Amino acid sequence: MNLPEKALKIKAIVMDIDGVLTDGRIGYDGKNEIKFFHVRDGHGLKMASRAGIKIGALSGRSAEANRQRASELKFDFIYEGCKDKAAAFDILLEENKLKPEECLYTGDDIVDVPVMRRAGVSVTVADAPEYMDEFCDFRTKLPGGAGAVREIVEWLLKEQGKWPCLIAKYLQ
Repeated sequence: MNLPEKALKIKAIVMDIDGVLTDGRIGYDGKNEIKFFHVRDGHGLKMASRAGIKIGALSGRSAEANRQRASELKFDFIYEGCKDKAAAFDILLEENKLKPEECLYTGDDIVDVPVMRRAGVSVTVADAPEYMDEFCDFRTKLPGGAGAVREIVEWLLKEQGKWPCLIAKYLQ
């Protein structure tokens, strides 16, 4: 099955957080973990949600910043502290009544490969290690935390024919 055909089956966007929604850096202010999220990624995810696509995260780490951003963007799901991402993906699928081929997964490192191998569409970000190309359908032009998620969302919405209707209100 070719990539455009795979894209038509996607009902959920699942992504790692650190290195995908962020640039992978983690800072501390003495008490709290600090992360930076790109506003265009957030708007892209809101657009995907408006198009009827579920959005959420599957992260190996657990952080208040993750939960806060997920809440702001009204994620349909967030799974944190997932040391075994394949097992967490199975739970995600069951709890959200999804099939692997209905998920687009974006990861940036080797820990994401077990899920990438099973997802309907797998994507890695521009600044991921080169060996990740072996496990993905495509690599973004933009790095993690710098618009890569927005790039993915736009690609998916265009492939599904939903993009023109979603941007029409902005172009009036």
